Amino acid sequence: MSTRTLISPAVLARPRGKVLYRTVFAAVVLLFTLVFLGPLYWLVSSGFKDAQEVIQTPPTLVPASFEAANYTRAWEVMDLATLLFNTLYYAFGALAFQLVLDAAAAYSLSKLRPLFGKAILGMMLATLMIPATVLVVPQYLTVLDVPVVERNLLNTPWAIWLPAVTNAFNIFLLKRFFDSIPKELLDAASMDGASSVRVLWSIVLPISRPILGVVSIFAVVGVWKDFLWPMLTLPDPSKQTLNVGIYSLSNGVPVNVLIAALTIASVPTLLIFLIFQRNIMSGLTAGGLKG
Repeated sequence: MSTRTLISPAVLARPRGKVLYRTVFAAVVLLFTLVFLGPLYWLVSSGFKDAQEVIQTPPTLVPASFEAANYTRAWEVMDLATLLFNTLYYAFGALAFQLVLDAAAAYSLSKLRPLFGKAILGMMLATLMIPATVLVVPQYLTVLDVPVVERNLLNTPWAIWLPAVTNAFNIFLLKRFFDSIPKELLDAASMDGASSVRVLWSIVLPISRPILGVVSIFAVVGVWKDFLWPMLTLPDPSKQTLNVGIYSLSNGVPVNVLIAALTIASVPTLLIFLIFQRNIMSGLTAGGLKG
């Protein structure tokens, strides 16, 4: 059975068809490259301009006044070292809690099959339909006075970590992968006397490294890019995240220095994507097919 395409193999085999195909392909690739890399180039290059050139109309494509010291000033004036440490602390703390609790929840729903498990999963997935802004007020009231323990979690890492743990999307991704693990493998471990926790730790988690990598990336990037929630729950300037800290200290800072600070704040997430992009795709597709 032949595959239908926009250009037939016969036309593509002709010299004129090959030239037309390669021209259109190169134009499309160039267009998408400009669309995606254009804003990134503008961000980085504007950090090297002086304050007047940044607001100049029309803007300059290449900085006429190359001032690399803007990045040094941004690092010092906005105390980016402290803000970067705070953000890393919150991000990897949320990652640790998600790997432990979300993996346990997904394993329970996938392999232990608790009573009303499907209903619980359905209600969890239903929360993905609720806009995040709708949950801000009830979450804030919860961390302001946690039920039962009656503790105020504002200005503490728990205000970031606890809401990040309950991530229905990550639990769904993990459960979907766990469903693809052969049941016979787990039954053989159980017959050898392994408990459910031992099966999870010694068999399921080592097999699930691709999807655990994806969840890890989502957890770190989710905390890194968040703005509204840290701004509400971390009013202390010494405990703020990178995004909130830059916003709080932006008054009176030259626009070129501010852009340099935003560039520095964007670098870690860009590096994460560039380094682990293959892991993201392989982890998302892993477990999609059962054989």
